[in-house]
Amino acid sequence: MKNAPFNALNEKIDIEDYEEIFTVDEDAVEDRIENLRDKQIAKCRRKTIKSGNILECEIYPIRSDMGKWERGKKKQDGRSRMAQKNLNMKNAVKHFVRLVNANFTRKDIAMHLTYDNANLPKSYEQAKNDVTNYIRRLKRYMKKSGLGELKYIYVIEFSDAEGKKVRVHSHIIMNFNDRKVAEELWAKGFANSRQLKPNESGLKGIAQYMMKQQRKDSTKRYTPSRNLKQPTITVADSKVTRKRAERIALEQNTAHEIFEKMYPGYQFNEIKVKYSPFASGVYIYVEMIRIDNPVQTKRRLDI
Repeated sequence: MKNAPFNALNEKIDIEDYEEIFTVDEDAVEDRIENLRDKQIAKCRRKTIKSGNILECEIYPIRSDMGKWERGKKKQDGRSRMAQKNLNMKNAVKHFVRLVNANFTRKDIAMHLTYDNANLPKSYEQAKNDVTNYIRRLKRYMKKSGLGELKYIYVIEFSDAEGKKVRVHSHIIMNFNDRKVAEELWAKGFANSRQLKPNESGLKGIAQYMMKQQRKDSTKRYTPSRNLKQPTITVADSKVTRKRAERIALEQNTAHEIFEKMYPGYQFNEIKVKYSPFASGVYIYVEMIRIDNPVQTKRRLDI
């Protein structure tokens, strides 16, 4: 096994830490096989995240020869403050994408709000207050019309990723499906809406676009309504053996058969396999989408 700069990897490690450890796309075939067949890999953990029609599967090793993870030593082991910020931002974007996929469909809309010169806010707080008042008007309209409860998530862009000020505007995804009324209720300038159009990755595209300008030192610049459903996360340590993980990593062209059998009713979208420059094993990420008719396969996949 390669020498690890961190003190330990154990059963309680977070998936975010494994994503930081396993960063190499490719490695020499001999090295990959040696790492994958390390006898100290006791088992593999399978983490399943369901967000609406999208299913994500993350598989990573659990070792038998390491003690407890000492989080307090991460900084002295080489994790820089900027690296931690980047990791926090990456995880915030992932959670934002999952919230959007878990709560919104093609029946809902995305709203882009901008200002005329007379109403241009001078601070982020003022812009947030404008959006809050806009949402109140939407809620009142829905209540009066008997349309149920408003669900939304929004991002205000007041500065770019480097902190430089830009002309403020907001993006909102919501279940208010009367686009004309939604545009008319914005009274600060200009409003443009469009129907959501999920693809094989759900609404990942628009969600990532909404978060792209967020400052690197900010992980909570989006605002969700309190009634949003959270992604469903399950963890299992007995579903994927070390040998099966080895096969998936080395034979990615057959991965769709394995995962479509593992998750009936879902269709395989993509796979990402990552190795570590200092730790054995492999990190596998798979994205799938729910379908009406599960794909059937006759190939024997038991390992």
